[in-house]
Amino acid sequence: MIFDLHLFATIVSWVATGAGLGLFIWSFVRESDAIRRLRFQDFAVVLMFGSVLLRVVAQTRPMTVFDWAWVVLSPIFIAAALWRLDRTSGQPGSGKR
Repeated sequence: MIFDLHLFATIVSWVATGAGLGLFIWSFVRESDAIRRLRFQDFAVVLMFGSVLLRVVAQTRPMTVFDWAWVVLSPIFIAAALWRLDRTSGQPGSGKR
């Protein structure tokens, strides 16, 4: 059996999407602390948008308008979620005032 990088990337992206969806549901169902809920949701956004971006980049068909929209918007949402994760971390030097 030959290792297929495209298949591997697709499987990993779907697993990351499932993990992100699970974190998002967990934040609403089980988490009562507002900051921890926000951090779970931000991490879910990073996982889901990153995995969608991976699937768009790894596809073999020509890109459509929606694909280009994902390519443009996904890094913006990922950067915003990572920035908010940094601001709510509480670690010294993290930007939290």
